[in-house]
Amino acid sequence: MTSAWLLPEHIADVLPHDARRIEELRRSVLDSARGYGYELVMPPLLEYLESLLSGTGHELDLRTFKLVDQLSGRTLGLRADTTPQVARIDAHLLNRVGVTRLCYCGPVAHTRPQSLQASREPLQFGAEIYGHAGLEADLEVQDLALDCLRVAGVGGLVLDLADARIVRGLLDGVACDAARLSAVYGALAAKDGAALQGLSVDFGDEARRGLLALISLYGDAEVLAAAAATLPSRPVIVAALDDLRRLAEHASIAHPGVRVGFDLADLSGYAYYSGARFAVYANASTDALLRGGRYDEVGAVFGRNRPAVGFSADLKEWVQRARPGGRRTAVRAPWGEDASLRAAVRALRAQGETVLCVLPGHEHEAQEFDCDREIISTNGQWSVRAL
Repeated sequence: MTSAWLLPEHIADVLPHDARRIEELRRSVLDSARGYGYELVMPPLLEYLESLLSGTGHELDLRTFKLVDQLSGRTLGLRADTTPQVARIDAHLLNRVGVTRLCYCGPVAHTRPQSLQASREPLQFGAEIYGHAGLEADLEVQDLALDCLRVAGVGGLVLDLADARIVRGLLDGVACDAARLSAVYGALAAKDGAALQGLSVDFGDEARRGLLALISLYGDAEVLAAAAATLPSRPVIVAALDDLRRLAEHASIAHPGVRVGFDLADLSGYAYYSGARFAVYANASTDALLRGGRYDEVGAVFGRNRPAVGFSADLKEWVQRARPGGRRTAVRAPWGEDASLRAAVRALRAQGETVLCVLPGHEHEAQEFDCDREIISTNGQWSVRAL
């Protein structure tokens, strides 16, 4: 018999210490986004399924929990990604002509975990900028993402860059159905040269050579020079390599502690991204801390095809990688109804202090907060002294 208190797999309670760290991190990254001029939005957790999945593809459909609305009888979806909702807000609710910067932070739910250690209930934080097609928007989003990780206290960062236009440029004019295209992208991601050779046998020499070359085009800045020498000089490919060079140079100057690398065969979310894309890793981890890039088609299904760049991340994952903050200090106070004592406690709390009133019989219990001071009475006056 299953115990009533057991939770589903990859679903967990967040206990006080981690909950405090997550909440402090949420406030910090939202403040960072606000510092860049991003406005906070709060899309609903539930939407009608057809709206929630509009234009998002098969993968997000499989990740989305579905249920029946008892009021309308229609199928609802529990959001698995907030980005499409933010695109809908930009397109239909705000409907601004110029640049719009939006950010969000809230739970999403996944039918399956993204990795063996991942939660099925991430706390998704993200930022999106709409309305500017130039590389300046990409640079700003990349800066904000790296600044947020710095604020979170995550070190040893590696910025990995790629561009969806490179493969699209290689395949321009090649007849390829959706199933084979998906297999080509899978072979590139797995760096499976044998599979790629078989899949591209009738693609034409130039496209085939370019695809096979992508498998070895990963590493440091020398990758871009090798790509320029190896790949066809098609305008879209040249533009993509130029943008990647600028993004890398900017990151090296603005964030000197971040190592920059490239993997031109890494096409995660290939059906989603339309230009430069990036992922950030910590140390030797193979799971990205965040992913982002340009996705100019995200608003098309809502009738407003605006340039868009953004990123998203799971703050629960960040907390596991960040430097521990330790316990927060507090002031210990005796329990009592004395008016002057209560006034002293209120005054300290108004100043931002945490004041723990010790209940009778619980003087020696451990707390989430370390009390390094206490309120004492001296000659009828309440004051604070160090412990």
